[in-house]
Amino acid sequence: MRWRSLRNLVILLLAVSILTAAQSCVDSPYADRPTAERMKLEAADAELQRQELENLQKETARAMQLHNGSFFNRVYSDDFLGTSPSGNILDRTALVASVENSNVKYSSFLATDIRVRIFQNTAVVTCLWSARGTLESASISRQLRVMNVYVRSDRGWKVVASQETQLPG
Repeated sequence: MRWRSLRNLVILLLAVSILTAAQSCVDSPYADRPTAERMKLEAADAELQRQELENLQKETARAMQLHNGSFFNRVYSDDFLGTSPSGNILDRTALVASVENSNVKYSSFLATDIRVRIFQNTAVVTCLWSARGTLESASISRQLRVMNVYVRSDRGWKVVASQETQLPG
């Protein structure tokens, strides 16, 4: 009886792995291409997606520096929720208001150490934000670790969630 259960489990695992592999081929826009060509095209597409997400992180930093709320309205989803360094939860409307009404005058705002991980139509992008500027004539300098979660739709990548953590010092 134990062998029969083990045999059934092995058959089930094989069936699941075959169906998973078949589904990934069907999901690919290059499914009709030969395997080697399909793999090259999928790798090239993944690299383009990674570069696009990296550029969006850099553009986000630039929009913060310029207090450009329209960028966030375009790239952040309607149902966006983020957590600020102080732990406050912000929807897109609150984030745009915060960016546009900030009293900080940034002399620089950079996104570096950008890391992109793509999982089908979802991506997790982390980076280091380094900002310098003035607030009420006092110099400020801060660094934050940031994580954005993107979802790809017909209209491109949209940020659906973010977390900012201010680093000490």
